[in-house]
Amino acid sequence: MPRPTLRRSSRGTAVLRTDEQVAVRRIRWTLAIFAVLVLATTAKLVEIQVLDAADLAAVSERQRARTIELPATRGRIYDRDGDVLATSVQAATIYADPRAFRSTETPDGLEVPAAGAAGDVAAALAPVLSQDAATITERLEQDRHFVYLARQVSHEVGEEVRSLGLPGIGVLVEPHRLYPAGPLAGQVVGFTDIDAQGLQGLESVYDGVLSGTPGTLLLERAPGGLDIASGVRELSPPAVGTDVVLSLDREVQHVAEVAAAGAMEQYDAIGASIVVTEVGSGDILAMASTPGFDPNQRGDEDPSDRRNRAVTDIFEPGSTQKALTIAAALEEGIVTPSTTMSVADAIRVSGSTFTDASSHPTSQWTVTEIMERSSNVGTIQIAQQLGSERLDAYLRSFGYGRPTALGFPGESGGLLRHHEDWWGTSLPTIAMGHGVAVSLLQLANSYGTIANDGVAVSPRLVRGTVGEDGRLSPVPTPLGERVISTTTATSVRAMLEEAVHGEAGTGGLAQVDGYRVAGKTGTARKPADGGAGYSNQYIATFVGMAPADDPRVVVAVMIDEPWPFYGGLTAAPVFAEVMQAALVALRVPPEGAGDELPTALQLAAEHAARIADAEVAAADAAARAVLEGGPGLVGDAAGDPPAEQAAGVADPP
Repeated sequence: MPRPTLRRSSRGTAVLRTDEQVAVRRIRWTLAIFAVLVLATTAKLVEIQVLDAADLAAVSERQRARTIELPATRGRIYDRDGDVLATSVQAATIYADPRAFRSTETPDGLEVPAAGAAGDVAAALAPVLSQDAATITERLEQDRHFVYLARQVSHEVGEEVRSLGLPGIGVLVEPHRLYPAGPLAGQVVGFTDIDAQGLQGLESVYDGVLSGTPGTLLLERAPGGLDIASGVRELSPPAVGTDVVLSLDREVQHVAEVAAAGAMEQYDAIGASIVVTEVGSGDILAMASTPGFDPNQRGDEDPSDRRNRAVTDIFEPGSTQKALTIAAALEEGIVTPSTTMSVADAIRVSGSTFTDASSHPTSQWTVTEIMERSSNVGTIQIAQQLGSERLDAYLRSFGYGRPTALGFPGESGGLLRHHEDWWGTSLPTIAMGHGVAVSLLQLANSYGTIANDGVAVSPRLVRGTVGEDGRLSPVPTPLGERVISTTTATSVRAMLEEAVHGEAGTGGLAQVDGYRVAGKTGTARKPADGGAGYSNQYIATFVGMAPADDPRVVVAVMIDEPWPFYGGLTAAPVFAEVMQAALVALRVPPEGAGDELPTALQLAAEHAARIADAEVAAADAAARAVLEGGPGLVGDAAGDPPAEQAAGVADPP
């Protein structure tokens, strides 16, 4: 029988309670507490499995998954004939997950030991990767989930690393940029960084076209960093980039680069640049600057060697400018090729005296003879009739004072002050090609207008792109803009032909066997450092076209600080060598040629051998003449010394 217990009520009266009643109440409290716990657990489960399910799943995935970006294979760059100038090859990239080399703890508190010792793994990798073991160990002990150990090594190295089966170490296949032609057109093509991003040249300009779209690789890994064999493995392959086809002709480019390097060595120059363009299309067949560099082996070269100096650097064009001055006067009807003028050997303008290079009695010369003899005085007299405003306008129509439409990185627009800002000596100085500066591409393009019957066409380096279907999608053909009439252009070409083939012409060494050449020499002093006046160093130039009666090619040559410094002695023979190669590349037959044409390289070699003796003899004569105190009557000496030397004054550059 239950034993009663005594308790007092709230009113103070005693109440008897049996042991059974106490037990019942305890059970009720226990059930209530249990119910609360069940409800709390249920609520937490609902929160985890329903409300926060997506977020927690994402956290879990981040703990297990590792997404690796797979670089896209970059598109190729071809020359106009399909020769590869830039491509991508498969290389191996070695990476590590440092989590594999430290112990971890799972969410439920279970300790997972390290999959391996960083020092042991580093010791095994060091001889394969040709790296220091301590350096590798340091990288393996970083507090990161992913580190590179070696980028873009050979396929053989990657296979050797894979065969070691080291924990936490992986091998990826990654594209590596390769330039099969080495330094050929290196400054034009440019290069990429290790992540295949275009840094310079056309690799930079067309990076968005060439780069393609990266892919991804999703892997699942255990807490220790090891891959889960049965885990998720998702691959989104990268999309290959689009190929780009250039206007460059590999063979002509090679001849131009060899010729530029040869000119540097032969004339003890500090640099040389050559531009070759196709008349009508504006296609650039070659663009060479030396010193150059090999984009496959970057690091030790002077950074300036990477610069495409044919578009980035500017210089005073010297007497090559006279063709444009005279073309403007012809177009305006001020003179004709046969107009006779009284030309003294000196002329005074705004208190300054300008002279021809060699003293001569006052002579009756036609405009053609003024061009042929490269007369400073005669050109100034023509410019005075033309006037500053019209000369300025024509020079800008020929492309001076603004970049071309090429869009090349760092391209210069040159220097040409507006005619309202010209000084008293600006008109005569600029008429002769001083007090104005252009890039070699601008100079070539201006002569391309004369060659193209007076129609200016923007130069281009890219002919089109090649898509997945393997077909060429050409870029739009540049629109032409008429600058001078066909009649004027024809007349100027005839004058320039006399400047090469005439008895008094300054460009005799520019002649090419089997072709009539039209062109002009130029010699100009370089501005002094700091821009105050001129230095004692020179720029030698020659620019011309062939065949003269129906031009197909324009070649412009610039040699920086040659000796001898006259364009007719240094730049002209280089022009002839490159022009011959370009004409052969375009299959332009010489006069009286048969069906068989020699290769460009064969003709270039024959030309170089043929002119070598005459060129050396002329250079020696020029050097002796200069040392004796005068330019002498050789090459383009009759008309190409710069304004400052000829007149004792010139506009600042």
